[in-house]
Amino acid sequence: MSASAAIVDLNAQPGHVIRRLHQIAVGIFLQETAAHGITPVQYAALQAVANEPGIDQRTLASRIAQDTSTTAGVVDRLQARGWLQRQPDANDRRVRRLVLTPEGQVTLRAVVPAMQRAQARILAPLTPAERALFMALLQRLVRENNDCSRAPAAGT
Repeated sequence: MSASAAIVDLNAQPGHVIRRLHQIAVGIFLQETAAHGITPVQYAALQAVANEPGIDQRTLASRIAQDTSTTAGVVDRLQARGWLQRQPDANDRRVRRLVLTPEGQVTLRAVVPAMQRAQARILAPLTPAERALFMALLQRLVRENNDCSRAPAAGT
């Protein structure tokens, strides 16, 4: 090692630990939802459309904190699976409104319990009080740093 290289404990760096927790969270989510073959971003998109039927694709991207090109690919895949439908906007031909299909509604209802199990597993090592504090602190960090994101989320 050169004399100028610093020794840094990666596990003391919040960005590194957050990235690791994200890897773990995705792994747990995929284990719990394996029967449904859905990714965390696809779940977020389905849930956002269920929460706001008729949402346009650009707004969806901001709700799930993804860039518009990634969101377009997610919507394409969800539509190909028959879970989501694009409908023309009555006032603007360029805009497509997103709605869940009946199959998408059934899929989402089936996935929610698996997603909830995944969330519970992620937080299982913490006490109920620690879970509440952890979530409050995470939400604060996201809210206060949202503008630094390459894809800022709306409403955080």
